[in-house]
Amino acid sequence: MEPCLHHRVADGIATVVISNPAKRNAMSPGMWHALPPLLTRLAADPDVRALVLTGDGDTFCAGADIGALGTTFEETTGAALPAEEALAAFPKPTLAAVRGSCVGGGCQLAAACDLRFAEEGARFGITPAKLGIVYAPGSTRRLVELVGPATAKYLLFSGELIGTERALRTGLVDEVLPVGGLDKRVAEFAQVLISRSQLTQAAAKEFAAPGPVAPERVAYWREQARTSGEAEEGVAAFLGRRAPRFRWMPPAE
Repeated sequence: MEPCLHHRVADGIATVVISNPAKRNAMSPGMWHALPPLLTRLAADPDVRALVLTGDGDTFCAGADIGALGTTFEETTGAALPAEEALAAFPKPTLAAVRGSCVGGGCQLAAACDLRFAEEGARFGITPAKLGIVYAPGSTRRLVELVGPATAKYLLFSGELIGTERALRTGLVDEVLPVGGLDKRVAEFAQVLISRSQLTQAAAKEFAAPGPVAPERVAYWREQARTSGEAEEGVAAFLGRRAPRFRWMPPAE
C-alpha cells in the first residue's frame, strides 16, 4: 500500500489518518507535501468544525521516512516545517489521537495540534540529536511552550522516549485513556467541541498563539462578539435549560 493521508468528514469532524503501515506510519516526502493543501481545503469546508489527526492501526507516526529524505538540512526539514505550521495555523480546534509510537516528525505534528489524547502504552520522543539534525526554531519554541524548557531540553538533548505517565505530567498530552478507550473518548470530546461557540474557539485560538495580539485584531473580535448574537444565545439557552444554537461561522476566505 502506498503511503498516504486518508481523510473523511462526518458529523462536523474531519479525521485525517497518517497511513504508511510498512514503516510504522512514517511520513514520506509526498505525505509532508500533501498535508498543507489538504488542511487548506478542510479549513474552508463549512461542514468542518474540528479536526482529529491520528495514525493507521496501532501507531500514530514514527516520524519522517528518513530513507526517503535527502542529507542536507533543507532537504530533511523543508517539507516537514510547512506541514507543521499549516497544522498549527488550522483555524478550528485540532486534536491528535495517539496510540503507539509518536516520535520525531510524528511528535512534531502532535505538538502542532491544540490538544493530544493518548492511549496507555504510547511512546513519545523528539529525535534530531540521534541524526545530527538542528531542530527548527519554531518547532523548538512550540515544544518549550507546551512542556517547559526543562522537559524540552531533556527530549531534544537525549532523543530518549517517554511514556504516557510522564507525557501527561509534563503537559505533552492532555488525557491518557486505557487501551481500547481512545476512539470512544475522542469521538465524545469531538462532539463537545462542535457543540460550543466557534466564535469563542476562533478568538481563543488566535489569542493563545505566541506573540502579541495586534490592536486591530482585538477590535475585530470585539466587533464579532458585539454583532454575532452568540452571547445572547448562550445566556438564553442557559436560562432556558436547553442546548445553545450557536450560529457564528468563520468568514469565507
